[in-house]
Parts: sequence; C-alpha cells; structure tokens
Amino acid sequence: MRILFVTPYLATPPRYGAQRRLDGLMRGLARSHEISLVTFVDPEEDVACAIRATEAYCAKIVAVPNQSYSFTTEQKRLLQLRSMFSRRSYESFVYHGAALTRALERLLADGSYDVVNFEFAQMAGNGRLDIWPARRRSLFILDEHNIEYDILRRTAANARGVDRKVYSALNWRKLRSEERAAWRRFDGCAVTSARDERLLRRDLPSLPTVVVPNAVDVGFFRPSGRCARADPLTLLFFGAVSYHPNTDGLLFFLREILPRVKARYPDVRLRIVGPSVPAEIAARAGDGVEVVGLVDDIRPYLESATVIVVPLRIGGGTRFKILEAMAMGKPIVSTTIGAEGLDVRDGSEILLADKPDAFALQVGRLLDDAPLRDAMGAAGRALVERRYSWDASVARLEEFYGELMARRERS
Repeated sequence: MRILFVTPYLATPPRYGAQRRLDGLMRGLARSHEISLVTFVDPEEDVACAIRATEAYCAKIVAVPNQSYSFTTEQKRLLQLRSMFSRRSYESFVYHGAALTRALERLLADGSYDVVNFEFAQMAGNGRLDIWPARRRSLFILDEHNIEYDILRRTAANARGVDRKVYSALNWRKLRSEERAAWRRFDGCAVTSARDERLLRRDLPSLPTVVVPNAVDVGFFRPSGRCARADPLTLLFFGAVSYHPNTDGLLFFLREILPRVKARYPDVRLRIVGPSVPAEIAARAGDGVEVVGLVDDIRPYLESATVIVVPLRIGGGTRFKILEAMAMGKPIVSTTIGAEGLDVRDGSEILLADKPDAFALQVGRLLDDAPLRDAMGAAGRALVERRYSWDASVARLEEFYGELMARRERS
C-alpha cells in the first residue's frame, strides 16, 4: 500500500512517547509498504538531521513550519487567554495551519494513496475530509494516542492552582466537542488501550475502532546482563518532564512520597531523566534528588536503577516508560492511572499504589527484596515479549486497514 501519515512533528529520532509510537508504527509499516509524511516543524529548529533520519523509511517528506511551535512562554499564555474567550480549544489554534492543508491537497490531488493516517484528533482540522475527491479512493484513519479531552478533564480535577483548574475546565469541554466531531469524519480510528476504545465507542458506537497498543523494540530494550547494580538505592523517573502529567506526578512524588521513603532509607536517591525540565523540578535538585535532563540513551540509566517509579495522577493512553522499563527487566512501582491500559497484574509484573504511604511502602518492599525485584523484572520482560512488541502492533494496524478496505469493497 501507499500510506500517507499526517503528524504534528517528526518522529525520528524519538525522544518522547508520542514520537516513539510514530517511529515504531511507520518504521514497521515501511517494511512492506511505501510511507510518506506531511508534518509540522518548528521554524526555529534545525531539523535537517531529523529529516535525514526519517528518509531512511519515508519515500516523501513534506515539512511545514508552524510558527506557534516557536512561541515564547508569554506568547503561549496569550494564545491560551485568547482560546478562553473563543469557542475553539487552545489545541485547535496550535495544530492548524493553512499551509499544511494546502500541502495535503497537493499530495492527495491524484488520489494515489491507499491510506491517509492522521495522528491525533487535533491534526484533523487540517484535513478537508468532507470535500476532498481523494476521500472516495483513500481510507482516512485517525490514530488517537490518547483521548485528549479526557486528559484535560483529569487535569482540571487534579489542578492545584485556580488558574489551571479554570482553564482546563473550560478547555477540555471544547476539546471534547472537537474530538467527537473529528471522529465522525474518519473511516476508522486506532486507539492504544481498551479503556480509550470504550470512551470513544460510548460517544460514537458506529465508528470502526481497533486497539493498537503502544509497544517497545524488544531487541533494543533488553537486559544486557552486564549491570553490577553500581547505584544501589536509586529510584528512576524518566520521560518528557515538562509534559504536565509528568510534572504533576513528579511534584506529587517529591512532596509526598520521597520524604516518606527517605525517612526509612536516608541514602536513597531519585534520578530524574528526560528533556525539558521545568524550573520547579530543576529547583529540587540536591538532597538526594539528581536532575539529569535529556540523554541520548536511557538504557544505562534504566539498568543502574534499583526501582522505576511512575507516580502519575493524570493520564490517557498507555505509558511507554512502563513498557521500556519492563523490557529492561526492571521492577516498577506505579499508580493505578500510571499503569492504566496495560495488561499488567499488581504483584506480578508491577506494584500499584495510589496513596503516598502505600506508594512509599511498595518502593521499600523492592529496595529490601532483591529476589522480588528479579522476579518482577523477569515477569515484565516476558509480558512485553508476548504482548507489546512493535511487530504485533504493526500487524494489528495492517489487519485493520485490510478489514476497512474489504468493508468498502462490499458496500
């Protein structure tokens, strides 16, 4: 097949969760199909290396500058304020561009693509799906990495500040309306978990859907067998630290959980690894907290950690950090929301806790019990190999394309 992806950013090299999904699916599909890409890019960022890396699996790449990507913090706040007095969500302002719509029209003019795969409902506003002639020949698929309005709804419920609570309470309702409208314009929708599928089908039961799990490169992420546990009593949190659910979860851990762990294990250390560390997290460095920032390869940090912590209170979809940690054979303590959507069992592949005392207790169990750490690491690795490889997820997406094509031929 000839498949065109429409994305909010380049996927390669993958630095955070959404890029990992894009990279894994597009690379996997490119083994058997011709992949092309139209994407937004930051006009102030040098993307030449990223485009060259993407050309390894893409036949054609059209990169469209998006001025909002280079906004200062003040400009972003002004855009958020504008959206508060508009019927449109903040996301609809950020991820819409006439230049990208025109690029899509040119690419689709001859109707030669079998599948047009939009990533995220926010990008659907760039697609004139109701009038493009190519719609009669191409399948239009939406890949929902999360149910976006649900994340904002949870953000509103958990926000500490009045400003964020009010903003999120207004914005998630706008986003829900836009997301529901987007679903109606596609031939089918992929989601990352059964929970997200239930949320979507509750609103639009007639839309064909498929669960295409987030996954992991099980050859790249695997225990090396060389780690000598050089960093005892080391906890690791990794991910895009500025992403609000991660920031919120880290602050929750730093304020309410880590002091309880340190009371029993004074030498324990929390290592924070990931890009875009906000000032309120960076200011916590010291006294057993190490802020590393962006790294080229997370695997050495995973291997040297004693326990991986996922203290998230807001989320949607599924967490790559858990899949990658399990693939490396590492024990994990997570909140219920942190592990949501994954086929994990509390006490087998993971330990779950939501309250600060309970979370600290589960961390302590793993710090004290090396055989338990080893058993959980082995169980997690086995689960990833069975259920969460990119080969399996790509195959399910290909199967979904085939099902929709057969349905169209029958009708």
